[in-house]
Amino acid sequence: MSKFQPLESYVAAGTGKYELLPLRFEALGDDEVVLTNAVGEFTFLSRQKLDALIAHRLAPTDPDYITLRSRHFLREEGDAASLELLALKTRTKYSKLANFTNLHLFVVSLRCDHSCQYCQVSRQSENKAAFDMTQETADRALDLVFRSPNPAIKIEFQGGEPLLNFDLIRYVVEKAEKRGRAEGRDLQFVITTTLALATDEILEYCSDHNIYLSSSLDGPEDLHNKNRPRPGRDSHARFVDGLRRARDIVGYDSVSALMTTSPASLTRAKDIIDEYVKLGFDGIFLRHLSPYGFALKTKSFQAYNAERWLEFYKEGLAYILELNKAGVHFTEYYASLLLTKMLTSSDPGFVDLMNPAGAGIAAVVFNYDGDVYASDESRMLREMGDTTFRLGNVHANTYEQIFTADALLNALEDSFTLSAPMCSDCAFEPWCGAEPVYHHGMHGDVLGRKPESDFCKRMMGVTKHLLGLIRDDEQAKEIFMGWVNRC
Repeated sequence: MSKFQPLESYVAAGTGKYELLPLRFEALGDDEVVLTNAVGEFTFLSRQKLDALIAHRLAPTDPDYITLRSRHFLREEGDAASLELLALKTRTKYSKLANFTNLHLFVVSLRCDHSCQYCQVSRQSENKAAFDMTQETADRALDLVFRSPNPAIKIEFQGGEPLLNFDLIRYVVEKAEKRGRAEGRDLQFVITTTLALATDEILEYCSDHNIYLSSSLDGPEDLHNKNRPRPGRDSHARFVDGLRRARDIVGYDSVSALMTTSPASLTRAKDIIDEYVKLGFDGIFLRHLSPYGFALKTKSFQAYNAERWLEFYKEGLAYILELNKAGVHFTEYYASLLLTKMLTSSDPGFVDLMNPAGAGIAAVVFNYDGDVYASDESRMLREMGDTTFRLGNVHANTYEQIFTADALLNALEDSFTLSAPMCSDCAFEPWCGAEPVYHHGMHGDVLGRKPESDFCKRMMGVTKHLLGLIRDDEQAKEIFMGWVNRC
């Protein structure tokens, strides 16, 4: 005999009188909308059911009523649990904020051996050592790093090509390790490098000190060499050789790669993905161009708009889903970040999708000259002559002065999506992020003009596409759940 009464017995006990909890909605077609709540839970409704919900005419026996109640879109009289659960999920969503800054970027050199046309950094030639960080500057930066209350600290070395100042990387790693052991910190190191200059000696050091390597791969040899030229026109061959040796010496999973969508990439989505699969990567981030630094000077970022990138992205995602359905486990990382926010109560902490903005809160940049910036994009704006997001200098300012600077606090407050015009009404706000640096760079203020914002167009375009796949393709939904659970 069954130990429980059927579900209808419990539903019937409800009064049918309910109040709406905070919700927003967005049309997905002529007769369907998606509803989201304060923590990003969502459901699909017909317009007829939405009208009934808002008018308090939805019957408690309706299957959608049950879903809406379970996902905190409504609560019945006397139901305190719904509010308590919603509050708990809200605290979980924002729990990372209490730890403050985790990622600390050290720009150890602006020198570089590549001359990428879409580069976001105003790179310098290899012989200009005046653009290298000094030990004195690194010491001051480390003092600020270890003032962070976060028990987990990631130090990422950037450039230029940071391997051109590898002696300083050694210096910082060993000093940080000593301090980390004394303070019981969980330390992680990353070097962002093309791998072109990665000698076996450097890789052995990375292995000995558990340093991860983040590199760049734009696709097959012809495309990669076109996007990332260097003397000898052998950037792809050097990458492949460096990747092989890094995996052998440092460890297979210690090397990741990131691509950038150049104008030449737009018709090559499948070729790019196939190259990643061929070289043994288990995922890709189909990343758009950013309008900063050298990319702005060369007008590379203007070569395509958000709509054209979305076409490229959807083509790439469709092919990735085909691979997964055929048994090849391969992830698109931008989708997996959004899906984590959509399908779970966790926030992956990706800086571009954080609210309040991740600038300063999640990441901070120590430039080669000691200047401190709220984010990597802030530093790139500086290379264009815009110091709006400069927070101070390690030689002149204290930790308190830097992290309470108006340049940071005003940007965080003024771009907060829960109170920002248009963002506060957007159904996708729980999954989105504040991007004050981007909008300042493009529109002249940290809020930006949302109808004209390519950031909004890209995010909303991808999100609507993912929602459509979740609704219409059960196999794709299962694949997405696999991506989320592996994150």
